[in-house]
Amino acid sequence: MKLFRTLCTALIAALALTSPTVSSAGDTKGLSKVELRPGWRLQDGSHMAALHLVLEPGWKTYWRAPGDVGIPPQFDWSGSRNIRSVSTSWPTPEVFFEQGMRSVGYKREVVIPLHMTALRSGEDMSLSGEMQIGICKDICIPAHLSFEATLPPASTRPDPMIAAALTDMPFTAKEAGVTSVTCHLEPNTDGGLLLHTKIDLPSAGGTEYVVVEAGNPHVWVAEPDSRRDGGSLYATTRLIHVEGRSFALNRADLRFTVIGRSHAVDIRGCTP
Repeated sequence: MKLFRTLCTALIAALALTSPTVSSAGDTKGLSKVELRPGWRLQDGSHMAALHLVLEPGWKTYWRAPGDVGIPPQFDWSGSRNIRSVSTSWPTPEVFFEQGMRSVGYKREVVIPLHMTALRSGEDMSLSGEMQIGICKDICIPAHLSFEATLPPASTRPDPMIAAALTDMPFTAKEAGVTSVTCHLEPNTDGGLLLHTKIDLPSAGGTEYVVVEAGNPHVWVAEPDSRRDGGSLYATTRLIHVEGRSFALNRADLRFTVIGRSHAVDIRGCTP
């Protein structure tokens, strides 16, 4: 990962911008620009592209786990051709507070890299997608975006804007010096479960925020209470099924993101 970050940084300095495929933001309030950057074909036959969203002053949009008041982004790639899978990479977000509640996302602009694998290597990929996002200023409103592009295999020159976004990802647990992640569960008197987590890692700088993802879209996760004690970060949160049902939780599916002043850390799973 560190080598990959170094290579991407070199690309940013060395290459000129590629010509983007532009999609109109239409009359979507709060968005001044939406573009699909076509990117480049990788040596393994997969393709790297990106969505570039520019927000009007004072507006913001949300990360993949938006917090209590945010609207989670959703993608639909069903109109694409010769694409087996699309995975999104989310640059390090900011933490902000709305009406006393925490949300996680981006101000001004965000570039979201898209990594695609092909059904038939060496051929054009036709990316056709729709995105549901929330954008907020004084109030939050949903926005529906659509975009499409033909991605030819001959495009092999990297796009520095996408490369810059790839260098802005949270560190892995190994890169950040995480030595241990333990957690235990107990029933919550108001329903659902309480999750208590201890993460042993160096400080990410300033106030550290912990975001917990359950790995199950039907499980709602409350904003954790967190504190640092020496070399350990402690977080406690509630998990509730959105339909009030009972549910099982796999510790390996849990995902913890620590967001500090200097960097963020992406941590997968925990042990009892």
